[in-house]
Amino acid sequence: MNLTGGIVLFAVLWFLTLFIVVLIGQRSQQDAGKIVPGTPAGAPADLRLKGKLIWTTAITTVIWAAIAYVILGGLVTRADIANFDRLFR
Repeated sequence: MNLTGGIVLFAVLWFLTLFIVVLIGQRSQQDAGKIVPGTPAGAPADLRLKGKLIWTTAITTVIWAAIAYVILGGLVTRADIANFDRLFR
């Protein structure tokens, strides 16, 4: 994995993790009892985005480090992936 591949992997993992973390602990405006006129009742009442961005970065760093270890440590090689279909023959 080169530098560009590492950055792209981190970015993809970061956004995937963000989509999951944003949903954790979310309360809708309807649940809170305060619906702002012009917004849907299912809109978030209090998103708390700063904390969720910090958690997203921390979780993504751990996942990225594990994947980078597997790739750079040689636990899985390109030959292993090329021969993966032989397991099912």
